[in-house]
Amino acid sequence: MRRTSDPLPPTGSPATPVSTPCSTAPSIAERVRLRNMAYGHKTQHRLRVRGRVVLHVARGRSHACIARETGLHRDTVRRRRGRLNQAGLPGLEDRQRRGRPVSFTPLRSAEAKAPACRLLPACRE
Repeated sequence: MRRTSDPLPPTGSPATPVSTPCSTAPSIAERVRLRNMAYGHKTQHRLRVRGRVVLHVARGRSHACIARETGLHRDTVRRRRGRLNQAGLPGLEDRQRRGRPVSFTPLRSAEAKAPACRLLPACRE
């Protein structure tokens, strides 16, 4: 909390640079995979955006520059870069979410839906 008697920082002083975590450069095979993910037409949007962020990181761009070019918040770019540094390319995938565990197995779900599917053709006649 600032007191009124504390002097204000001088205007026009350069901003302190934000240090970016050191990232490992992706291999050629990983770059190809990232380009396919970032610019693929059938890729999910969230994976496409994540791939573009990683390609920008590999080029050595700053968080602010990446955020401006991708339309993301700087904190989102920092989070993606941190997960990339921790887990590599698998870190780009969605993490497990909290919540109630699934109570129905896929088999039980299919068994519950089967009678409804059998009734539909009979109702149409």
